[in-house]
Amino acid sequence: MARKKLLRKRPHRKIGAPPGTLVHVGEPSQEPITFDLVTYDAEHFSEVTFGIREVNRCCGFDKGRAVSWANINGIHAVGHIETIGACFGLHPLVLEDILNSDHRPKLEDYGDYLFLVMKIPFYDKADGFRVEQLSLILGPSFVLSFQEKSGPLFDGIRERLRSGQVHGRAMGPDYLAYMLIDAVVDRYFTTLESIGDDIEDLEQELFTAPGTKTLEAIHHFKRETIHLRKSVWPLREVIGGLQRGDSKLIGETTRVFLRDVYDHTVQVVDTVETFRDIISGMLDLYLSGISYRTNEVMKVLTITATIFIPLTFLAGIYGMNFEYMPELKWHWGYFGLLGLMLILALGMLVFFRIKRWFGLDHRLVQNRVFR
Repeated sequence: MARKKLLRKRPHRKIGAPPGTLVHVGEPSQEPITFDLVTYDAEHFSEVTFGIREVNRCCGFDKGRAVSWANINGIHAVGHIETIGACFGLHPLVLEDILNSDHRPKLEDYGDYLFLVMKIPFYDKADGFRVEQLSLILGPSFVLSFQEKSGPLFDGIRERLRSGQVHGRAMGPDYLAYMLIDAVVDRYFTTLESIGDDIEDLEQELFTAPGTKTLEAIHHFKRETIHLRKSVWPLREVIGGLQRGDSKLIGETTRVFLRDVYDHTVQVVDTVETFRDIISGMLDLYLSGISYRTNEVMKVLTITATIFIPLTFLAGIYGMNFEYMPELKWHWGYFGLLGLMLILALGMLVFFRIKRWFGLDHRLVQNRVFR
């Protein structure tokens, strides 16, 4: 499993620049920017995809009764993001936040439109946990979504609109924004399910064959849950602000759905907190197991040394070179002394056994330590 340094912040050119300066902040990308433009109402639906050279087409769609959704894949081309901002009259600070992929989730009301920033989680056992930023602009008849990279996250929403589902097509842009937010929250559940499976595997490893790699994995998951928590806690505030706010861009019908998404976000937060508790407990179990094994080794060494103390005493006495010592001329003295040592050692072992200092049931000890 790769160990990614998730919490390290990288310096960028935005430091020291005046507010509103448009600079892309994030991982460099060579992926071409594409635009998916969907326009629909209850009876009609149209969909088109065009490239970076046709960015001006994003400004030419119908802004009347039909709902228009422009999904921009890629935010590393500053000039084209600026062109889109000019088409829709977006504030320079909004464009600055769109280009900055290090932002925390937030909600801002600019009167004519709402601006949302969210984090899309991704998890792979080989590459670990990562997030991508999603920026949403909700206007009176349009929705703009800015993704760092293209992906299948919103394919289900496109298919529902394409198939002519009356409920989705008859609703306004606020309902479309709800569907996009709901897709992001569902992605958190998928990510948590994958992380939970790996945590269960790690827990099994902790009970069977813990080692240095186990400790590294525990610290790895601890960092990832911290990073996940930083993404989902502000998201709860964002969705709560949407469903409790007084913006005219959000209808009462959509607020009911947003309350449901808010409940799902609370479940995600609770699951993340549960994972944090489990991982902290796993760390305590690992340290307890190491301490137990150390005590076992020290106990065996102590008992061994204790048994040999009287034996060494007897051997030391009869190893002295005095001429007049009892039993030196005795024919059975050597064998008698060995027998005395053996009886003394066995007697001490029996005494330790009676005192429960030796020969403890390892399964009982393991149950006490790890449960």
